[in-house]
Formats: sequence, C-alpha cells, structure tokens
Amino acid sequence: MSRELLESDGGSGQDEGDFNWDDFLEENGLSAVPHHAFKHVDLSLQTGLTPGMKLEVRVRGGSQSDEYYWLATIITTCGQLLLLRYEGYLDDRRADFWCDIMTADLHSVGWSRQLGRSMKPPEGVREKLENWEALLETALSEACSAPANLLEGPHRGKNPLDLLAPGSSVELQDSQDPGAAWVAEIEENVGGRLCLRYTGTEGLPETHARRWLFYLHPLLHPPGWAQEHGCTLVPPAVLRGLRSEAEWDEIRQKISTQEADGAITEDLFKDRPAISAHSFTEGMKLEAVDPSSPFCISPATVTKVFNDKFFLVEMDELRGEKDGAGPRSSFLCHRGSAGILPVQWCLKNGVQLSPPPGYQGQDFDWADYLKKCGAEAAPQHCFPTEENAHDFVESMMLEAVNPLSAEHIHVAAVSKVKGQHIWLRLEGVKQAVPELIVHVDSMDIFPVSWCETNGYSLQHPSKPPVQKQRRVAVVQPEKHRAPPRTTPPDMLKQQENGQSESGQGNGKYCCPKIYFNHRCFSGPYLNKGRIAELPQCIGPGNCVLVLKEVLTLLINAAYKPSRVLRELQLDEEARWQGQGETLKAK
Repeated sequence: MSRELLESDGGSGQDEGDFNWDDFLEENGLSAVPHHAFKHVDLSLQTGLTPGMKLEVRVRGGSQSDEYYWLATIITTCGQLLLLRYEGYLDDRRADFWCDIMTADLHSVGWSRQLGRSMKPPEGVREKLENWEALLETALSEACSAPANLLEGPHRGKNPLDLLAPGSSVELQDSQDPGAAWVAEIEENVGGRLCLRYTGTEGLPETHARRWLFYLHPLLHPPGWAQEHGCTLVPPAVLRGLRSEAEWDEIRQKISTQEADGAITEDLFKDRPAISAHSFTEGMKLEAVDPSSPFCISPATVTKVFNDKFFLVEMDELRGEKDGAGPRSSFLCHRGSAGILPVQWCLKNGVQLSPPPGYQGQDFDWADYLKKCGAEAAPQHCFPTEENAHDFVESMMLEAVNPLSAEHIHVAAVSKVKGQHIWLRLEGVKQAVPELIVHVDSMDIFPVSWCETNGYSLQHPSKPPVQKQRRVAVVQPEKHRAPPRTTPPDMLKQQENGQSESGQGNGKYCCPKIYFNHRCFSGPYLNKGRIAELPQCIGPGNCVLVLKEVLTLLINAAYKPSRVLRELQLDEEARWQGQGETLKAK
C-alpha cells in the first residue's frame, strides 16, 4: 500500500468551516460511537486527583492567629473543584464542602508534621470523637495521599497532560528491541497525542525522525527510565546509519549532561494498561495484523523472545530476494498487544485470511502450512480471553489516524465488527483504499469532534457547497404592557408601526448588568480559555440588545458553537407573544 493512496483529499481538511459533525451525522442518518467507548480519551481527561485520595486542608473557621489543618478525603472532582469530607465524618455527608484547588489551602498528607504546623479537627469531629488523636495517627499511616505537585507549586491545578509540554523530553523504547531506548523531544501535544522527534535527528529525513504516539503507549517513559531499568541508550536501527558512531556518541554525551525535567514522572503514565507475562516461544505461528500496513490479516511467526514481557513477531514471507521480496516486517509485542490472534481466528470469525506472499496454492490451509514449515501454532492460552463487550457497531462514525501518514486524522466509518477488532473506512483520501483493521482499545481512534475540541485539523470528505438553512435562537424579552383602552386606534397603530420598524419593541425596558463568572466550571460545551476572554459584564441597556450580546458571546465561547446554538434554538412555533431574534454561530 503506497503512502500516496492514503494522502488526504486535496480539498478536505483545509477549511474546517465547511465540515460540521452534527450536520454530517444528521444529513446522512448516522450515529457516532459513544464517547465512553474510547477508554484512553476518558483517562486523558482525568486531573490526577481521584476520589478516595486524602489531603490536608486548612480548617474553616479558624482565625489567622489560630490556623490549623486536618485531613480530608476527596469525594468527587469537577474540573478544578473538589468535594471534600473531613476525616472522622465517615459516611456522614452533611458536612461535605466544595473548594477550588487554585484558591484553597491544600497540601499533601504529612505536610503539617513536616513543617511543624498544628493539626486539629473541626468542631464537628471533636464532638463526635473524644480520642481524635488516635484517629489522626491511624489516618496518617494509612492515607493514600494526593500528589503534592498537583496541590502546590507551578503545576497546581493543572491537568497532568499539560506537563507533557512542547520542549520536554521523554524516553522511548525501541520498537524492535525492548532492551534499547532513546530520548525524544515533545514537539506537539494534541489532547495527549504526542508528536515526538528523536534527539539528534535535526536535518535527517522526517520519515524516521518523527513519531506520533498517545501518551499512554507502553513504550513511552519519563526521563531517566532507561538507566534505571538497565536499558542501553541507543538510537533506533533506522537512524543509526544516518550518522557516524562518533556523532551518536557526542549526542549521547549531551543527553547525559542534560538536567532531567522533574515534572514528567512515572505517575503521568500510571493509567496505561499493565503488561503481563506471556508464554510464547520462538517458532510459534499465529495470525497477525501488520501495524505498518493494517489492511489484512496474515500468518506470522514469533522470531525472538526477549524476556517474560516482550517478544518479536515477523510477518511470514515465502518469496526470495530474486522474486522481489523486500525487508520483512517485524514488530515488538507483549501478551496483550492488539493485532496478534490465534491460528484459525479468521476462519472462526468469517474473515478472509491473506496467505503470505509467495504462497503456492489457491486456498490457504493452516494444517498443511504448519506441516510444511515444521512449526506449531501458538496455543489458545497464550492469548488473552477475547471479550465482545464494547460499544462499536457497524456504520457508526469516529475519527481515526491514517496509519501511513500519522499526522493526519480522518473521518472514519465502522464497516465491520468481529470480536474486539473493527474494520474502518477512511474518508477524505485521494483514492479508495482498503479498510483498516483496528482493535477497539486502539489509541489511534477517537470520538467525533475530538479534533475540533483539541484544535487539530480533521481530514474530511469534500463536498460541493450547500446553502445551509439558517438556525435561529429565540430570546423571549419582557412582554409589553397593553396600551390604555383610551388610546385612539390611529395612535395605537402608529405605536405598533414604530415598534415594527425599529425591531426593538421593548426598547423602553432597560436590562441591568449581566455578569460573567470567569471562574466557574465550564462543563462539556464551553471552552474555559474563551470564557476567560469574555468581558466582566454586559449592560445595562436595551433588553434585546443586552440579551442578544450575552447569548452570542456564550455561543461563540463554546468548543462547538453550532452545538450550543442547537440547544437554544426554537424547535416549535412560539405560543407566547414574544419577539424572535436571530443569533449566529461563528
């Protein structure tokens, strides 16, 4: 499969204004894969502070001269807001309280003891428990503390993903040898999807110098990981021949003298799936999807076992060099790797198995193939139990990474579902291409509007411009008082005409100032950064003008203004005597 075939459609993805997911789904009668189906995206939205963690908080009501602290448990989180319960209240929710992590006096467990600060419970706990000192000692010894770096210092209140900032360094295990690793610099962080450039590749071809990975990828690690785990610091094999050994040694020396970024620690990667021990041995056969060309399932072989966690799988190739065989495709695997399947998986699931290149015969037969190769199939117990509980259904829509051009993310449709694997049709490419085979837990697929939410270009199908029907949101202003019955008919008519011409029939009603709360929890629709840019207030002034301006600003502060506009628009004819106003989204 050539890279050119999967290049984006020249007209698509360039002008984001001509594609709208809501319109696309509605016009085509389609539905989106539910957001919760993408576990890695849900994990990326967590703040790092989770229910059950404990922290120390300054007790409310204490005077400045008599300030003291007490332990509290996080009950729930809502953005930068925490719902806390003092230690000692057990299941009593009556004293729960909210606090803002950016303004509250919060610290990790042990902070008060370390600085010699007084610890004393609030009055409610003292009334409940006489021996609260014993409770404190027990809680301090057993507490699961909230990380100090999320409560204090420059990273206070920040989403952990924000720590993976451009310019920071990470270490990346080699995709062919888990005993080797190399340093890479983060060039871009798109919602947890990192564009990495290997250190020392300035001026080298971009094809191998850059790599896109989601931050929960099992081969991604914090600085210093290789030395701590006894791995060799060496560039990937595809890069080694592009510089002399002396040049790489010089780069390695520079890396060793650089000060590690203390913000990136193993805690950032704690949510990635654990790698369990495998039972594969060299020579075992299986069925596999080649990650570099994931368009079919073919026979493959375990060619090397590194340790109890990692092994190397190579796609079978029966042609010789004279017959045009190129370099064999191989990739590092662990027991839970996506795309490795037991022999006969395709047969059992009604999927076409592609014979290895050079295979002689019309129909591929595993028994005959194993006999000719003198090999055995990997037993079923080598593979994790396949569960079919997921939310992917045929014809559902999502966004997916182009495997041959990883910087591009496309509109995609689920065309087939078999077990935990789905077949995807990419939209917005120059020519029709085979469907991609992807695992439901792949970190290269995303919910609809993920690109828009993260400010990233989405490759979409181009279409001729269509005159869209204008959406209207109606603001119901204060009703007019009926004119006195003594008003002459001709004067009443003049008043109505004047109101109609001005378009502001309630102009004499003055609206007071309407204030924006810049520090509120913005919810799923509104962009916190855009809210911060709103003025302090609107008004006072003409009721229609003030309300119209307020709603327009809020609509355009959304991640998807059209979505908020849809919430406000009037779906039925108004039954009240009000005035309709047209609002537009950017």
